[in-house]
Amino acid sequence: MTRPHLPFVCEKSPASGSGGVVVTNHPLGSAAGAEMLAAGGNAIDAAVAALLALTVVEPMMVGIAGGGLSHIRLADGQHLVIDALSSAAASMHPEIYQPVSDDPAHYMDAKDNRNLSGASAVAVPGNLAGWCNMHARFGKLPFADVVEPAIRLAERGFVVTHYLAGAIRESEAELGRDPEMARLVLRDGAALNPGDRMVMGDYAQSLRLIQQEGAAALHGGALGAALAARMQTGGPDAGWVTLDDLRAYCPVDRAPIIGTYRGFQIAGPPPPASSGVHVTQMLNMLEGYDVAAMGVGSTEGLHLLAEVIRIAFADRRAFSGDPAFVDVPVARLTSKTYAAACRAQIRSGAGQPAPFAPGRESQDTTHITVADRDGNIVTATHTINGLFGARFVVPGTGIIPNNYMSNFDPRPGKALSIVPGKRVPTSMAPMMVLQDGKPVFALGLPGGLRIFPSAMQAIVNLIDHRMTLQEAVEAPRIWTQGQEVELEEGYAPQKPALEALGHAVKVVPHIGGGMNAIAFDDTQTGAACWRADGTVLALGGGLARPGVRFWPDKAPSDTSEHPAGAQT
Repeated sequence: MTRPHLPFVCEKSPASGSGGVVVTNHPLGSAAGAEMLAAGGNAIDAAVAALLALTVVEPMMVGIAGGGLSHIRLADGQHLVIDALSSAAASMHPEIYQPVSDDPAHYMDAKDNRNLSGASAVAVPGNLAGWCNMHARFGKLPFADVVEPAIRLAERGFVVTHYLAGAIRESEAELGRDPEMARLVLRDGAALNPGDRMVMGDYAQSLRLIQQEGAAALHGGALGAALAARMQTGGPDAGWVTLDDLRAYCPVDRAPIIGTYRGFQIAGPPPPASSGVHVTQMLNMLEGYDVAAMGVGSTEGLHLLAEVIRIAFADRRAFSGDPAFVDVPVARLTSKTYAAACRAQIRSGAGQPAPFAPGRESQDTTHITVADRDGNIVTATHTINGLFGARFVVPGTGIIPNNYMSNFDPRPGKALSIVPGKRVPTSMAPMMVLQDGKPVFALGLPGGLRIFPSAMQAIVNLIDHRMTLQEAVEAPRIWTQGQEVELEEGYAPQKPALEALGHAVKVVPHIGGGMNAIAFDDTQTGAACWRADGTVLALGGGLARPGVRFWPDKAPSDTSEHPAGAQT
């Protein structure tokens, strides 16, 4: 097949190896994972080490007091999604916040931003519990070894990247209000600059406690007690998470949703994640069109993508939820029959914009994709929700808690209203693509509501447009909820043509965050994109052939055939 002309040039390079691949959104996160593979660990060891390291070097994106999803494929072919999403505390109720407006732009806002920052914004965290759970069940190395790279980075410090420095500057005024946070991210009252060194001494000590006690350090131990104590400060801004909430938290095992697209199997997380359902739904709709013939970035192709994404978001608004509280019609939404009915809703031109969709998900998240030489794969998306989470540090611990409560509707009686134990729907999309049951691609990215439509576009790029992995993760993206259509710069030339079809179009610097992916063929190839500090590390080579150093019939101490001083 002739390769398509592409309206963009890749900015990064892939890397391949037969000994395993680690792709994360920071070089030191990838190095931590690769260190585990080099030490004889598997993909689960590498994933947990990388995620813990990212809590140090990407503190604005992810932490042990956050939440997320890990999609695992074991070497025996078993798939499992470990749901470590944050949840509402036992003492919370639907009226803990006062909404400020029904205006679409401020629908999710609460009075005094109590659901966005401070102790009152913190939900029960799940990240550490989820990571320890997956390591205890599937890891090979001692847990102490897996935590060590993160301790080293926190203790010795690391160089601040432009990406981290920009995140600090973006929230500098608010971060400076908390003395512990200010001590971490400011120097002489000003934000750290690229090239400065950040040291996290308190957090290093917390990680040492986790090294000894595992998740119990936070979920019932001294770190949990410190977090619970901080929840009680701040008067009217006090939080609800207690030590009992932390003790009671459990990750949930979920079976992935597996759809099909042009002879491939597409595996993704089930509710409360949107990706497994709606990526399958969108691909089912696209299967009725010759997407490859439309070409990359054509007006026709972009209009079709916008329509498919619009329809999927309409169903997401109607049906998404925590399956413990909401009946999500998964079988219907993912069926080929339903997709045929959805195709009837695709318009030849844009009509009236869709109604405003209440809901909020932060774009500030991280993602990793890891594979080892034995066939274990992990694709995982984790976060503390907003940029620097609740924007304070638990004193003496270095822990930055999440602000997941901002994802709940501050009104009672709504689909996203607060209920104790409830997990908020998420757009996280740690996905895998298989053919004849064998893995072909694993991928994912951060980016809030833009995650699962971006993952779908990467899959289309790989299958329909036959892009290389590097091209697929770096390709421009389109996004909409049915209102304004967002285009990245690479598709900007199509703005007038899409507007002529009736779309309101806005060109934006980026849609979603840095995608990390691995392709599986005769070897493993990793790719990361320009939207974050994404870095690929691949292992080749390996240990010596058995017997290469000594003859099989000779003991290591037998040097009779070699004169003294001879080299062997």
